[in-house]
Amino acid sequence: MSIIGIIAEYNPFHNGHLYHLNKIKEKYPDSLIILVLNGYFTERGSISIVSKENKTKIALEHNIDIVVELPFIFGTQASDIFAYNSVKLLNELKVERIIFGSESNDIELLNKVVDIQLNDQNYEMEVKKYLAEGVNYPTAMRKALKIKEDISKPNDLLGISYLKAIKKINPLIKAETIKRTSDYHDILSNDVIVSATNIREKIRNGEDISKYVPSNVKPLIEKITDDSLFNLLKFKILTDKDLSIYLDVDEGIEFRIIKYINEAHNFDELISLIKTKRYTYNKIKRMLLHILIGLTKNDNQMAQLDYIRILGFNIKGQEYLKAIKKEMSLKTKVNKDSLVYQYELKAAYLYEQALKKTLNDFDLKNIPIQNDV
Repeated sequence: MSIIGIIAEYNPFHNGHLYHLNKIKEKYPDSLIILVLNGYFTERGSISIVSKENKTKIALEHNIDIVVELPFIFGTQASDIFAYNSVKLLNELKVERIIFGSESNDIELLNKVVDIQLNDQNYEMEVKKYLAEGVNYPTAMRKALKIKEDISKPNDLLGISYLKAIKKINPLIKAETIKRTSDYHDILSNDVIVSATNIREKIRNGEDISKYVPSNVKPLIEKITDDSLFNLLKFKILTDKDLSIYLDVDEGIEFRIIKYINEAHNFDELISLIKTKRYTYNKIKRMLLHILIGLTKNDNQMAQLDYIRILGFNIKGQEYLKAIKKEMSLKTKVNKDSLVYQYELKAAYLYEQALKKTLNDFDLKNIPIQNDV
């Protein structure tokens, strides 16, 4: 039996994700699939339009065997941190392979990039030099790598982070790619498989998305956007004495935030007003989320992955967890004294504020969802 790890946000789960799972089962029919799932908020700092609990249910209904939580404190940071902690979780669960989507579908090229990044002492200096010249990060990276191939697409960039994490944590884990069939940035396509970005744009425009997601997904999509929390963010910014204590708030950008908060009417307006060449859209989005939830730089330094929360499993997954329990160094019991758990609860409460309704006790009781299929 092949033990395979995947990492996803499912915001929302769509036909492309189903294609990914089907391809894995096609190649490894006797596999057990473990999903590391990002919950209420995404790596780019946006709110999820499907709750963590419902994403877990959807995953189990589509034959994922075990779903584990990527905690908020790691799941809303830059790709290297996001990837490192995801791979650490999968390594704890003894996966043999990690399979991810890729635009290039060229694992040799991605490994070549990782080798340069990890072993070339001049690489980081070169990236900083090109960034100072005003180019974006993917362009600076490609110039510093001195390669002609385009590795600027989102899944390739995230794949590079996964491969770096694998080399640092356990080089024996095999990495494989599945060709991505849609463009992350495309918001116009009406193909059967389109990106989650495209689907979220269609939802905003009031379009029917039934064609793009499995039938069990659409009823679970929440009517929320990042702007559901904008007034709360505005209150936090205007009443907080020192924004510089929060994660990602650096180099005096807090003064720009304070300067423009009363001019903006939503997240996008605020980001466009405070954006500079040194700060990407996604970095600012994460920064604003960290201000909103109160994630300080000090807490981030102290936080460590000190437990594994199992969100759900089927019978096959449950038997596997029992079999490897003694081999694991992290316990599968939630540590309620952990900073990681405290911020997970904050994320749940913040999500409730956006929904304007109370969720059930999913994050208080920490009882895994069981699928008996």
